[in-house]
Amino acid sequence: MTTPDDSARRAYWAEQMQLGYDLIQVVLPFEVQECGEGFASIPDTAEVAGVEMLFSDSKIAGDLERVFFMREGLVHDLIAIGGAMNDRGWILKIEDGYRSMEMQSQLVRKPDVFDAILRKCIWENGGQLPPVEMVFRRAIVLIANIPKIGTHMSGSAIDISVYRRDDASEVWRGNAYLEMSERTPMRSPFIEAGDLQNRLEITSLMEARGFIHFPYEFWHFNQGDAMGHILGKQAAPARYGPVHWDPQTNQVTPYDDPLSPLNPLDVIAQEIDAAISRAGQK
Repeated sequence: MTTPDDSARRAYWAEQMQLGYDLIQVVLPFEVQECGEGFASIPDTAEVAGVEMLFSDSKIAGDLERVFFMREGLVHDLIAIGGAMNDRGWILKIEDGYRSMEMQSQLVRKPDVFDAILRKCIWENGGQLPPVEMVFRRAIVLIANIPKIGTHMSGSAIDISVYRRDDASEVWRGNAYLEMSERTPMRSPFIEAGDLQNRLEITSLMEARGFIHFPYEFWHFNQGDAMGHILGKQAAPARYGPVHWDPQTNQVTPYDDPLSPLNPLDVIAQEIDAAISRAGQK
């Protein structure tokens, strides 16, 4: 039976996902003039600066290691944020940094991530299996299934958590990193007031150094790319677009086609079938 709270949560989720999709339609044509800037190591820069930070030790997908690098022009602002958090007794944890095309493509298909999105789509669709197009749209918003909007692929985004220095407990934001629910948007009304306050205090520290929050994921911040310019109301062309990065030479090469889905509709349909099969085996 559907309760009033269920209905409110479902309506909010659907509204937020549509708003996210509408935002992406604005981002896709936004001009990018790729500056060709290389990458810098976040851990190495933090160590030199004497800033205490943490880094995820999980795999991004499959056997692919996370890459804690970002554009050189952004890394010092990030380290300054880490220092400001240290000053207030916090430790900034970087959950994810740059993602290659292979990494982003696999992340969309990562079973626990894809399964979570499909479960929410089924829930949103009244318990019925949703159309492929619906899952495709949600994947665009929640896992950036198009390079132009995949700001990790531009080397201009980070996913973060925050911990306390004194007892190593997480500064709680209503859920842990990579929650996929109506609690995921930054200002979700379905989290506790104290958790929202933590989100907003962290966001304030990030945005003081130019990292803009993505409204539909409380852990994601980016700067200097098309998404960041639109959210930050900057009309000038963005500096950073999706790039292939050669870690040996520190050279970047813009994508030939940044607007093509990494996983097109037929692949999403296959992944839905695989997710249903996995669910039946549990």
